[in-house]
Amino acid sequence: MKTKIVPENRLKCIEIALLIGLAVFLISGGLALRTQTRLADRVVRLHVLANSDGEEDQALKLLVRDRVLAQATELLTQAKDRTEAETLLREELPELEALAVRELRANGCAYPVTAELTDTEFPTREYDGFTLPAGEYLALRVVIGEGAGRNWWCVVFPPLCTAASADVPAAALSAGLSEEQVGLITEEDQGYVLKFKAVEWWEQVRVCLEGAAT
Repeated sequence: MKTKIVPENRLKCIEIALLIGLAVFLISGGLALRTQTRLADRVVRLHVLANSDGEEDQALKLLVRDRVLAQATELLTQAKDRTEAETLLREELPELEALAVRELRANGCAYPVTAELTDTEFPTREYDGFTLPAGEYLALRVVIGEGAGRNWWCVVFPPLCTAASADVPAAALSAGLSEEQVGLITEEDQGYVLKFKAVEWWEQVRVCLEGAAT
């Protein structure tokens, strides 16, 4: 039986096609990463961490989430952009933390709580009516007890946590997101899947490089 030999020019065509595909992927990834960075500059996420995965601890997490989310959403109606939202939240952190503690105590729980605003790495996450690409975002983190249980994520500014899915585009635009960014998170951009995958790949590379440098 004779071995089939692929002509040299065909191999070159395959190599060129692969290189072009890689170049397109890298370019689209770079553009998508820039879009994600600009998007992150417009939003504040909410991250509530339960003490454990136990049924009671998870139920307590949701109670704390509801109280903190309601207070933060009311507070941020005064914010016109991410800068104002961050300022208001930083001023309110002690009260948000105390509010979470009071909710726990009212339910017979003595866990400590910490509330902070900090840059946090998030994977790609789907919500009702929108999706956020992986990356680093400013987050209001509320940690209950050990903070070792399943957590709850959403976006507190703009108030996408509480907006109906049909209202997400309007809420995002009113907070300063561009039409391109809104199209990306609401998946109206037909290339969002490729862009999100490219962002995830770039984020993995960045984290690896940062880890190697330390």
